Amino acid sequence: MSIGAGIALFAIGAILAFAVNVDLGWVNLDMVGYILMIAGAAVFLIGIVLLFRRRRTDTVTRTVTDPAVARTAEPGGVTHRVTRETDGTVGL
Repeated sequence: MSIGAGIALFAIGAILAFAVNVDLGWVNLDMVGYILMIAGAAVFLIGIVLLFRRRRTDTVTRTVTDPAVARTAEPGGVTHRVTRETDGTVGL
């Protein structure tokens, strides 16, 4: 959503800066257009960074044989499942 909003802000800013020739005494539409273009580019870049931010999940499975439990359990032993979630982002 932020990528689309960035593109929309940039397009509206470009229209105000380059296509509208209205002279208002209380606001400079060229400056407003440039500001919207800069804001649109910033929102677009933030959206791209958040899109490529990756998350990684590691799953580790260990088999442990406990002599007291191994007689009553399956011959393979007791299986413990450990899940670790690590965030792979850098600088955010």
